[in-house]
Amino acid sequence: MEFERFADVKRLKFIIDVLEAKLPAGAEVLDVGCGNGVISRSLGERGLNVKGVDVSEKAIARARELNKFPNVRFDVVSAEQLVADGHRYHAVICSEVLEHLNDPGKLLSVLYELLDTNGVLIVTVPNGVGPRELFVTRPIIAMQKKNSWQWAFVQRVKAMFGYKGTTVQSSADDLTHIQFFTKSSLEDLASRNRFHIVRFGKTNFIEDVFPFSFFSKKIKVLQRVDCAFAEVLPYQWNGGFMTVWEKRLHD
Repeated sequence: MEFERFADVKRLKFIIDVLEAKLPAGAEVLDVGCGNGVISRSLGERGLNVKGVDVSEKAIARARELNKFPNVRFDVVSAEQLVADGHRYHAVICSEVLEHLNDPGKLLSVLYELLDTNGVLIVTVPNGVGPRELFVTRPIIAMQKKNSWQWAFVQRVKAMFGYKGTTVQSSADDLTHIQFFTKSSLEDLASRNRFHIVRFGKTNFIEDVFPFSFFSKKIKVLQRVDCAFAEVLPYQWNGGFMTVWEKRLHD
């Protein structure tokens, strides 16, 4: 298990459980925006045939370096380029990707073409009005845009506490959030792109919000408690959404 944060482990388990319940033997899975390939390799370890793609050469180089599974391969290619191949996948993973895109609908229209008629699309995104996005991500982005002394101070503090710009999931240079989804706006996005969401899952609450994150990084049980607590909270208080999408075949 390459993920260390329990919220990431929970997200991976959600993906694995959905695929194992829905996919036939020998199924082919496309991991879009795969980053360093953590999810792809975890699925490959369970016997699935996985193709991980990303536009970041740095991330794909790292994914290839870590890969030891013959049924998992990685390519620097956009999802749009894959459509020309005419290949269809039993499942597509789009985990922590849509929030980085100027036009997520453009990618979703491509994924619709790449997905088999009875396939599943698994999408995970941060909750745009959740604790982390409201109290960490949005203020940080605002300070970064102003490039003021506050931003310089935050960078020094982050470095002092060991926070890095990259994540276990991706070594890409730019991980800025552009989209901030709510549960209803995500459902609307799916509908506008000929999908419907058949399942929502909850992630965590405040374990990745500073200063709580400083303690939860060191005391792992706090992460488990936080993720369990998130299950009884309303969706709008969760840190993120884990969702299963299916193609809407008739408009």
